[in-house]
Amino acid sequence: MLTTDQSKTLIHISGMDIELERRGKGQPLLLLYGEEGLEPEAPFIDELAKDFEVFIPSPPGFGNSERPDWLRSLDDIAYIYLDLIEKLALKNVPVVGFSLGGWLAAEIATKDDSFISKLVLVDAYGIKVGGPYDRDIADFWCLHPSEVLKLKWHDTEKGKRDFPSMPEEKLTIVARNVESLARFCWEPFMHNPMLKGRLHRIKVPTRVIWGEQDGIVKPAYGKAYADAIPGAMFQSIPNAGHFPQLEQPEAFMTALREFLR
Repeated sequence: MLTTDQSKTLIHISGMDIELERRGKGQPLLLLYGEEGLEPEAPFIDELAKDFEVFIPSPPGFGNSERPDWLRSLDDIAYIYLDLIEKLALKNVPVVGFSLGGWLAAEIATKDDSFISKLVLVDAYGIKVGGPYDRDIADFWCLHPSEVLKLKWHDTEKGKRDFPSMPEEKLTIVARNVESLARFCWEPFMHNPMLKGRLHRIKVPTRVIWGEQDGIVKPAYGKAYADAIPGAMFQSIPNAGHFPQLEQPEAFMTALREFLR
C-alpha cells in the first residue's frame, strides 16, 4: 500500500493500483461515486463522515486508478471491487452508489451481497427497461452539452463547471473519467443486458432514490429498477435532476439517514 496523501492511498489489487479515499470515523460505509466524479467534493460527504468512515474507491480508469487493457465492462470492474472489499475486510457495511456508481453497486450486489448491510442506488444506470427500440437512457454523447445540462439538472446553474480555471491535474482526471466512461459504457449504451435479470439475487434491504426531474434516466426507470429488486423501495426527491445529492443535499441526507437507521 502506497500512501499518496493524508486521506488517499493506492492499493494494489488484481494486478493494478486502485485509488482509495477514506473520510471520517465510525462504522464503515462504501460510497461508489458517479461518472463525473462530483460526489467526493460535495458537502454531503462531510455530513456522512460525521457518522461513518466513508470508503471512496475510484474505479479503474477514474481518478488516479490504473486501467489495464483487459478490462472491458462494469461487470469486470465488479469483480475487482469484490477483491478490494475482501482485502479491506469490509463486513456488514452500507453501500451507496450514485449514477454509474449505482450501476456498479448493483453489479456487485448481484454477485455477492454477503458483506452489505443495506444498499442505496441513486439515479443509477445499468438496466434495459423497454424494448430493443425504446430509448431508456438519454444519449448524452449525441446531444449538445447545453441539452445534457438541462436533462441532468433541475437548476442548471448548479451544474455548470468552470473548466478554464481548473488546474491541469484536475482537468486530466476529468478527461480520464470521460474516456473510461466511453470505454466501458459505449456499447451496449450505459447498461448490461444481463443485469435486470440478475437483480432478484439481491437479498439485502434496498432503497432506490431518484431525482424527480431527472431527464437522463427518468423516475419511471428508477421505479422499474426498484421493482426488479425484492423488497426494494423507491423514493423520489423533488426539485432535483440526476444528482439529488448535489441539488437537494438536505432532502437527500434526510432520506438516506432515515433508511440507514
